[in-house]
Amino acid sequence: IEAGTFMMAAAATRGDITVKNVIPKHLDCLSSKLREIGCEVSEFDDAVRVVCKERLHATSVNTLPYPGFPTDMQPQMSVVLGTSIITEGIWGSRYRYTEELTRMGANIQVESNIAIINGIEQFSGTSVTVPDLRAGAALVIAGLAAQGVSVLEDIVYIKRGYEDFAEKLTSLGGIIEEVE
Repeated sequence: IEAGTFMMAAAATRGDITVKNVIPKHLDCLSSKLREIGCEVSEFDDAVRVVCKERLHATSVNTLPYPGFPTDMQPQMSVVLGTSIITEGIWGSRYRYTEELTRMGANIQVESNIAIINGIEQFSGTSVTVPDLRAGAALVIAGLAAQGVSVLEDIVYIKRGYEDFAEKLTSLGGIIEEVE
């Protein structure tokens, strides 16, 4: 999930990231979707490189048990997508983050287990509250891709689930400052 989160960050920020110490086969469903929407994905023995140079294409995503698309990557993927549809097949309350993304400029309509995403050019920085771990990662990614400053409150979930997340993103060029 952590490797996938960095892969989505590369796509959302139109970046270039190599994620090392992974088993690329375990990331096939993510790599496949990223290729489908327009990213370049290269796989090596123990690494995956994601390069995104242009606006991404539409797709549909259905979360399923492994080896399908993981529900834990659904919020991060929603930040990357242009006009697309996500069907949540695992966890019914996964869409709690959409209100916060909407505050950042996203255009997402949720009906039952389906989210309809109408693509936007860019997120806008604002203050948001982190409702859970994976939503927090998605909001960080949206903040990195946003114009302006984003402030995330209640980051305890992120700190619990991602070791040294801010430091790792900073080492990749992200501008992140953790404050009390």
